[in-house]
Amino acid sequence: MRYFLRFAAMVGLFALLASPAMAGLDDLDARFAPRHANELWLLVDDRSATLYVYRGNRELERMQPIALGRAGVAPIRTRGDRRTPSGEFRVDRFNFDSRFHIFLGLDYPTPWHARDALEAGVMSQQEYDDYFAYLRHHGRPPQDTVLGGDIGIHGLGQGDPAFHRQYHWTQGCVAVTNEQIERLSQLVDIGTRVVIR
Repeated sequence: MRYFLRFAAMVGLFALLASPAMAGLDDLDARFAPRHANELWLLVDDRSATLYVYRGNRELERMQPIALGRAGVAPIRTRGDRRTPSGEFRVDRFNFDSRFHIFLGLDYPTPWHARDALEAGVMSQQEYDDYFAYLRHHGRPPQDTVLGGDIGIHGLGQGDPAFHRQYHWTQGCVAVTNEQIERLSQLVDIGTRVVIR
């Protein structure tokens, strides 16, 4: 009986270590896989509250805990719902004068988010057409659609680090510490890919 309990405990430990929250790239959707061996990209994992910095398949840095939207992560978010959108994004702007210390803007909502919102009935055909007209004219997505906007990765600013370590507190962004956002702003560039899952 003692041997059976040890075996069961070992199997349980192995299952825990192999769980998706710990697996990193092992369970990454193939659509989001690294584009090439030298690509620097970010993976934000809701389940482990971790932001990973990768070079191809090699983990360079790990930042945790991170804070996400108060209402969790979802493939479709709407303005004001306090959810962090999931999917693939690109860094499209830097704000070094942000109240959150530094803000790395993401190209949300992407055309894929707009399409999914149209198909789900969240966005009307007119809103969808207006989205693409703005995108074609300005080269970046509008930030005032029914899907919301101004999503990015930012620091705490004057926020409480203890609160940050315990709660998801953002309106839909990904928050890291001020020191971590400084580091990220040195690593990434316009066009850096960010996967949120």
